[in-house]
Amino acid sequence: MAPVLEKQLPGAAGLGDNNKEDEEGQTLWSSILSEVSTRSSSKLPSGKNILVFGEDGSGKTTLMAKLQGAEHNKKGRGLEYLYLNVHDEDRDDLTRCNVWILDGDLYHKGLLKFAVTPQSLPDCLAVLVADMSRPWTIMESMQKWASVLRDHVDKLKVPPEDMRELEQRMVKAFQEYAEPEDATPASPRRAPTSGEDEAVVLPLGDNTLTHNLGIPVLIVCTKCDAISVLEKEHDFRDEHFDFIQSCIRRFSLQYGAGLIYTSVKEEKNLDLLYKYIVHKLYDFQFVTPALVVEKDAVFIPSGWDNEKKIGILHENLTTVRPDNPFEDFITKPPVRKLVHDKEINAEDEQVFLMKQQSLLAKQPATPTRGATESPGRTMSSSPRPAGRAGQPSVTSSPMASVKKPDPNMKAGAANEGVLANFFNSLLSKKTGSPGSPGSGAVGAGVQGSAKKTEAGFD
Repeated sequence: MAPVLEKQLPGAAGLGDNNKEDEEGQTLWSSILSEVSTRSSSKLPSGKNILVFGEDGSGKTTLMAKLQGAEHNKKGRGLEYLYLNVHDEDRDDLTRCNVWILDGDLYHKGLLKFAVTPQSLPDCLAVLVADMSRPWTIMESMQKWASVLRDHVDKLKVPPEDMRELEQRMVKAFQEYAEPEDATPASPRRAPTSGEDEAVVLPLGDNTLTHNLGIPVLIVCTKCDAISVLEKEHDFRDEHFDFIQSCIRRFSLQYGAGLIYTSVKEEKNLDLLYKYIVHKLYDFQFVTPALVVEKDAVFIPSGWDNEKKIGILHENLTTVRPDNPFEDFITKPPVRKLVHDKEINAEDEQVFLMKQQSLLAKQPATPTRGATESPGRTMSSSPRPAGRAGQPSVTSSPMASVKKPDPNMKAGAANEGVLANFFNSLLSKKTGSPGSPGSGAVGAGVQGSAKKTEAGFD
């Protein structure tokens, strides 16, 4: 054993030098690995998801396509998919954010299982889209889609301890909100300060985060350019829009949600919406404070609002109380074109003609004019009686001609019978001429003498 020890002892110094070199090499590799791990941790995470809910026609697909930078308005069915390019200019890093747009038909709500899983839930942000061009549908729509999201989260069966951790994260983010300050524009990432852990945490209000979904929620009111149209055509006043904003903000408090008014048509608040989304998902620096002055460009970040600030809107309400039902004050205007549309519906031509034919068939037949007026026409058109028997009446006064039949009423009635027999005999003849003696018989009948009539024919 001694020779072995003797052989190892002379090399002891050399082994010590090698150990020092190995330690230095390990230190170098450790520093390199730590630097690589630091850089990898600073990279933008992948797998973030935006869940978009809203009614058909609310503009949710157009809004997200605009944020994507696409000009098309292609709309799918069921569950649409888009993505947003997120660029970190400070580290020159690029990633994609998934966008899932659920159809406005509740029939397709089961497709959410392909967009949200128990593993991806912590990386999700929910966007509830409300249509400002139809403000009477806003509250019902938000309540419906928030309920759909709540039901889906419950079906995921996330472990209670994990769900509690997500809910506490939402409470902490809401309580620790602070007014943004002008930060250095060099870094878009938010740099944590040493005093963040020592910040004063205020307790939540009674109606704040009562419906905690464990994920951030953002309410986006689209088509806010329609506010001017509502004022002109439907007599909406500032009081209506203050009441709408008040109801939306109270709803937002329950879910700890942010609120932003947008308009794709006027490109209003679109850039602000994008910055706020990447701030919530990627913790980018965000320096825009709350905006409540312009009624069509409202922005309220999550954590800024409370019941006291909402109460400022209630001071402008004169004809409605803040706790009145939303649908009682914000009512759907009557459709004025319905009556006009019914009037221009023309009936089919053949149907119209058939109706007229049936009506004509039901009417009684009217006697011909010639059969009813032939006696009178014969008397009035006969020239000979007017020259002989009617001579005195022509020269006499009109009063005399009117009063003449009164004393001879009985004689006139008898003469009518004679005239009727005479005309019947004329009609029974097969031949006759306008110059026949029958014309003379008319003049003789007026004078009331049958014998003179026969003599007149001679």
